[in-house]
Amino acid sequence: MSEEGAIRAVLFDIDGTLLVTGGAGAIAWQRAFDELYGVEANVAEHTDAGMTDPEIAAIVFREVLGREGSPQERAKAIGCYLKHLPQAVAESEGYRVMPGVEELLERQIDDGILLGLVTGNIEAAAHIKLARAHLNRFFSFGGYGSDSADRTEVTEAAVRRAELVSGGSLRDGACFSVGDTPRDVTAGHGAGIKVVGVATGSYSVEELSDAGADWALETVEDGFPA
Repeated sequence: MSEEGAIRAVLFDIDGTLLVTGGAGAIAWQRAFDELYGVEANVAEHTDAGMTDPEIAAIVFREVLGREGSPQERAKAIGCYLKHLPQAVAESEGYRVMPGVEELLERQIDDGILLGLVTGNIEAAAHIKLARAHLNRFFSFGGYGSDSADRTEVTEAAVRRAELVSGGSLRDGACFSVGDTPRDVTAGHGAGIKVVGVATGSYSVEELSDAGADWALETVEDGFPA
């Protein structure tokens, strides 16, 4: 790879892109709302893939409890979710890393590429989900749902941190993101970067391509641009 055309930073989504938790996140949310309010919060019924954790908390309050939760209530719900998440992840039989992910991350690190996260998970939840597969070691920065409820702003935060970690050496076009939903594509483009769409989540290659992904792949093993 020549210096002029080198890719300096790649930002990875977590759920559906790097791994799936087998529904551990939804279970942790359910346990949190049951503990706090005694209600059955079926997160999958009310939310879509690619939403941020703050969005999820707001939607559950509105659609399950029938009211807007106060900032204090939402903060308490997120804290309770985090309390339940490690056990939910540890016991999940459906937890798995996506094909080719670990090999790709190893190769990119060896090539001197900066790896970051761009995820709707709040930062603590992101690291809990990655820890079971020992993937935290690859990522030196990120943008998280704890930065903003807006996915584009999350991506912008990740790009700013990539600049910081790189010592200000990133050039235009030297950073792109990888995600499995149209929300990831929209957010990446909104932040001014290109996006690789991978069909390892709920959306097909065709749907990701139609959403405007600059590359649309079945898995990261299928002609990854880095």
